[in-house]
This record gives sequence, C-alpha cells and structure tokens, in this order.
Amino acid sequence: MGFHSKARLLADCAAHSVLGEMLTQWSESDPKPLVLFFDEIDSLQGDSLLSVLRQLRVGYRRRPQAFPQSVILCGVRDVRDYVVYSSAAGGRVNTGSAFNIKAKSLRLGDFTKQEMRSLLGQHTAETGQQFEPRALERIWELTAGQPWLINALAYEVCFEDEAGLDRSRPVTAGAVERAKETLILQRVTHLDQLANALTEERVRRVILPMIAGSFGDPFSKRDLEYVRNLGLVAAAGPVRMTNPIYAEVIPRELTTVQEAELEGHVSPRWYIQPDGSLDLKALLAGFQDYFREHSESWLDRYGHREAGPQLVLHGYLHRIVNSGGRITREYAIARGRSDLVVEWPRPGRPLADRPLKQVIECKVVGEKKGLESTISQGLEQTAWYMDRCSAEAGHLVVFDLRPNKAWKERVFHREPEPGAPPITVWGL
Repeated sequence: MGFHSKARLLADCAAHSVLGEMLTQWSESDPKPLVLFFDEIDSLQGDSLLSVLRQLRVGYRRRPQAFPQSVILCGVRDVRDYVVYSSAAGGRVNTGSAFNIKAKSLRLGDFTKQEMRSLLGQHTAETGQQFEPRALERIWELTAGQPWLINALAYEVCFEDEAGLDRSRPVTAGAVERAKETLILQRVTHLDQLANALTEERVRRVILPMIAGSFGDPFSKRDLEYVRNLGLVAAAGPVRMTNPIYAEVIPRELTTVQEAELEGHVSPRWYIQPDGSLDLKALLAGFQDYFREHSESWLDRYGHREAGPQLVLHGYLHRIVNSGGRITREYAIARGRSDLVVEWPRPGRPLADRPLKQVIECKVVGEKKGLESTISQGLEQTAWYMDRCSAEAGHLVVFDLRPNKAWKERVFHREPEPGAPPITVWGL
C-alpha cells in the first residue's frame, strides 16, 4: 500500500487521526518492523500532545504489520509526568491515562571522568589542540559528567571562542570559565528548558528549601523523584544540585526580574576599589540598606520564608560580582545554611590565577532558636567552610524575620573578635 498525499490524508481523516493513519500506511508499505523516535516530544502542548499520545495508544494493537513495532519518546520529562491542559476536556489531564502502554523509562546517564576525557581526546586527535589539565578538571567540576553540558562547553571553547579557533593554542581553564558564562547568559536551549521547570510548583517545593538549606518544608518522594528525573537534583545520595552550572542557573533565573530592576539603581563601580579589588564589606553594607527598603515586595514575590531573603541577596550579588568575578554556591537540605563563595581577581592578575575567595554564609533565625544561638552556630559553620575552600575571609548574614522585630534591632554588623576567624556578622 502506497502513501496517500498529505492533502488527501488531511481530507480523508479527522484532525486527531492523521498521525495514526500516516504511521499505519508507512508500516504497511514496508515488511520490516518500524522503530520510530519522537525527539523533544514534550515541546508539544495541550490538546496537540494528548492527540499524539492517544493516536499512539490506538495504533498499539495493530503493530507491527500496521503500526510501528516500537515508539521511543525523547524529552526532558517522563511521559507519566506530563500534566497538560485540555480545552476539549475543560481542565488538566494527566497523560498517564492517555498513554498507558509505556514499557520502560530510561534516562541518559552521566559520563564518567574517563569517558569525558575520551570524548575530548577525540578532538585533540583530530585537530592537535590540547586541553590543559586544569581545563579538563574545570569541565568536570562544572558539569559532573552531564553529557550535554560537556559537549556544549567544549564546542564553545573550541569553535565559538576566537582564541580557541587557533588549534596551536591549548584550551585553558579561563576559556572554560568564559564558556560557562556564555552558556548561562545566552540561556541555551538545554538550560532554558530547565529554567522553565522552575515555574512548576512541584519543582519549587524541592528547589526553594535547597536554596535555603532548610529541611522543614514538606515535599513528597514523588516531587523529589520528579526533579531527579529532570536532572536538576543528583540522582543518588544527599539532596543536592546536580552540578555547579545548574546551581548557578537556578538562582539567576529566579532573580532575573530583580537584577533587571537593580541595573538603574546599583552600580558595580560603587564597590570596586582603585586597585581593582572588591570591597565586599561595603557591598554587604549597601545590601543592608537595599534589603531594609525593598525586602517586603521581593519576599512576597519569592513566596518562601527562608529562601526568599537569600534570593534577594543572590540577586544583589549577581549585579555586582558578575562584573568581574564569580559566585559559586553549595546547597543541601538539612544543613540549615546556604554557602556562597565570592571569587574576585587579585590586583593585576586574571580571575583564573588564584582569586581572592570570601565565603558568605546565610542563615535564618528560627522561631525556636534565638539570634545569638543562630550566630554561634553560623560562625562555626562559616569557619569550617572557609577552611574547606581556602577562603581568606568570611561573612555570616543572619536574617531575623520574626514578627514584631524592629529594623533597628535587626540591622547590625559585628567585626571579628581578636583571635577569632576573620568572619564579619551582618544582621538583617
């Protein structure tokens, strides 16, 4: 049986059966079983997605003579996680009922470090261009083996970066760092899809407590499984971001509007000293003024008691630090803190050459634990993290959001005591 023309198919079939009829004709025209891949299936929305899934279900019983033997749906989400709005049904439909013939779900695994080296070694073998050892380490640190990110970083440094086009010049760690920033700022497709997931309540139920470092927020095992399937959270072990690039993308995405509003009101030059160094103490003092004046509207917008204040801080830091330095983050549930490291180039040196590191630890005063107890615990945690990442100074930012607390009680700063670790405490 030959294929009917597209026009004839559309004329002879109802709109919601054209795909199924086309696949039937295709299968009947060739005696070999047909295996069909649908890439980016979850880019379909609403009734269109439901229609495709239902036609695949209807055709299932006709395989392999009159329908594909196997259909593989490729996307960011498992098909059981699609919850779409159907105008025909007049509400949301869970596609588990529209597509109940799924055999198996598979997730593309991450590369091992050796697999990453083998992949990048193919480029070296073909072009002669080397990757410096530190560049390889940095790619691994930033991606934790995520295949798309490894490929994207390597392509950026080897084919988009002007210096990287010179095959006689090895790829450096600095070039990898620039490539990371480019991918994030350009919101390339993969990162954009993950950022869009942040609009989903089941994603925010897991991600916002991670940003806060809290563990009191309820989220279900199903929520956690979902964000792990999306690749946002590590597939095993403690609840943590999959890799540093995702850890950077998520708060940037959540604070995009705030950063845009800051552009006309806060300037990086206010906090950069004549020798090019960053005055982080002046920056945090400026943040105290900003938070006191603007926090109420932003906390309502972020909708999370503990993550909200820290996201306001992240947005302020992005505006300043990204002008010449970088911020790295570490989040985890159940540790009661959120760790940030501000890295800034030393005078006369590039950022990649032993930058000056300062830790910023964020804590929220709880209803049961008082201010002084929170500060005491925070100082201990900050000192530990400073030692871990070889930071030269630390800052503990304590948000006291308890009701009936006046601003004059909440806003303060304390310099380190003699003989104590160099940690400044900032109250808000």
